[in-house]
Order: sequence, then C-alpha cells, then structure tokens
Amino acid sequence: MKTWNKHMEPIEFIQKKVKEYYWNDDINCATTNLKILSEKYDIELSDQIIDSALGMHGAGQYGAQCGLVEGTLMFLGILGRRMDISDNDIVNSCNEFAQQFENRYNSLLCDVLRPEGFSSHNPPHLCEEFTCQAVLFNVDFIEGFLHKYRE
Repeated sequence: MKTWNKHMEPIEFIQKKVKEYYWNDDINCATTNLKILSEKYDIELSDQIIDSALGMHGAGQYGAQCGLVEGTLMFLGILGRRMDISDNDIVNSCNEFAQQFENRYNSLLCDVLRPEGFSSHNPPHLCEEFTCQAVLFNVDFIEGFLHKYRE
C-alpha cells in the first residue's frame, strides 16, 4: 500500500494523488478519495471496498450524491469500526460530515458540485480541482473525528 508523504504539504500530496488516480488509473472521485484517505490513515482497503465505489460518482453519473461525500462516509465507517467507536457515534459523525460538507460547498449533489454536470461533450475528470479541495476538507474533518474519539 502506498503511504502519505509527510514531507509534502497536504494539498500538494492530494493534488499529486488525484492527478495520478484520475489520469493514470482513470478511476472516479469516490475511489480516488477512498484511496487517498486510506493512504493518509494507513488503512488497507480490500478489493471489495474499492469495487463497491465503482458507481459512486454521482450515482453512476446520474448526478445524485457526490462520490467525494459517499467515499468519506464509507471511510468514516471503516475507520470508526477499526477504532471501536459505537455505531451511533459513527452515524452521528456521518451526519455531521454531511452537514459541514453541504455548508462549505452548498450541496451534496454531484450535478450541483460538478462544474458542467455530465455530458458527452465534457472532458474527462472535469472536477479535478474540486476533488483536491474536497479531499483536503475531508481530511480535516477526519482529523477532528480522530481527535474527538481517540483515547
């Protein structure tokens, strides 16, 4: 498993990884987000988890919940269980995350957050810049989550 580069600024590392995952591996935002979070927090993700994120970029390009939200919600569950946090506290943290994300970006919906929606005329990985900003936001939220529940 690749690991977080502690010698780079977080945004620089995130930009590098988003570019790699989008352009070299051609994976979606939910999977990219999950992989970066797993590297940051040194949690290996099974193939099943990666496979489950396949259609999470706006519900398979339908424009529903953003994959950057969905991937983080999944990761909070994975991390919370690993830390023996109660299911209720994990669910409450997911709710808090969704509220904070929506307050910051004015929506949880891909068709609102994605600059041009999903059209065959759009270039690939249109929301690369937004992905970098959102992953940094997600890391900051998870840092607060860890601080709150660490013993």
